[in-house]
Amino acid sequence: MDDIRISVEDVRRKLSSGEVVHFMDTRNPQAWAESNERLPGAVRVPLADVEEHADQLPRGGTIVAYCT
Repeated sequence: MDDIRISVEDVRRKLSSGEVVHFMDTRNPQAWAESNERLPGAVRVPLADVEEHADQLPRGGTIVAYCT
């Protein structure tokens, strides 16, 4: 996986043009539990566990990892 920063506007452009974009919430379990912010459809994989679960991540599109 390549680590590339992408702006919110770039994500909007991708979505508007019909590109497949998957979202991955990388917050640790405590931060996730303490927040009411959820992005519908996002896969939740804590950052520390991404490599361990790489084979379970969606294929065929851009994966945008985020935390709040």
